[in-house]
Amino acid sequence: MTLSVIGAGLGRTGTMSLKLALERLGFGPCYHMVEVLDDPAGRSPQWEAAADGKPVDWDAIFKGYRSTVDWPGATFWREIVAAFPGAKVILTERDPEDWYRSIEQTIFSRRMPHDPKDPWARMTTKVVRGMFDGVVDDRDHAIAVFERHNRAVRKAIPADRLLVYEVSQGWEPLCAFLGVPVPDEPIPKTNSTAEFKERLEAILELTPRPD
Repeated sequence: MTLSVIGAGLGRTGTMSLKLALERLGFGPCYHMVEVLDDPAGRSPQWEAAADGKPVDWDAIFKGYRSTVDWPGATFWREIVAAFPGAKVILTERDPEDWYRSIEQTIFSRRMPHDPKDPWARMTTKVVRGMFDGVVDDRDHAIAVFERHNRAVRKAIPADRLLVYEVSQGWEPLCAFLGVPVPDEPIPKTNSTAEFKERLEAILELTPRPD
């Protein structure tokens, strides 16, 4: 098994819904940040090493997976796209203002873990917040990074290999891009801001970040 679909969209652009949709369409299992949360001690060091510029065995990281979306993979989309030249690429997008409001309350929340001894917290600091140079409370800066990322993906990936997509568009563009039938059911829509907070609270022991 090798990756056949690579999600280049940043978190909070419908990536959890896309994960479920891809798995429903037969492109699963799909690697998402929740996989890292399920095994933080085992998976986090792999991504931290990538952030530190160390050699990465992408085949080993994605062994057993047919697709990947969300962080941490989105940070390394160029490397992953190069490692799996036969894979199609999906760029999930969202209105930048809506995206920032969502990420500010979730991934950039002060209640995210910050213990440097925690491998998952250390990894997310480098892989996710590192994309924003650690400046996550500056709306204009974050949105500029978000938009620059999306432009870079659009520019780098050939049109016949790329789908620019919003989950609100439904099954049709996704299925047409992947060459599969449209399911007779609504496309998954999940991981709202409230659901994200509830999931994270259930998995992690969270403490407020110091000033």
